[in-house]
Amino acid sequence: MPECQNCGSFVTPDYVRVFAPPGVESPRICPDCPDMVRDGNDVREARATRS
Repeated sequence: MPECQNCGSFVTPDYVRVFAPPGVESPRICPDCPDMVRDGNDVREARATRS
């Protein structure tokens, strides 16, 4: 099963297909990551905490 590279949470294969670059089997971050956010093609540290 695919896992988030940042927090280790389970992600669905559809999430990987949409949000991970081609050829990558696990995304760099997921919606459960409280400290990171997607910023275009990059990933950056969140400016504010998410709940």
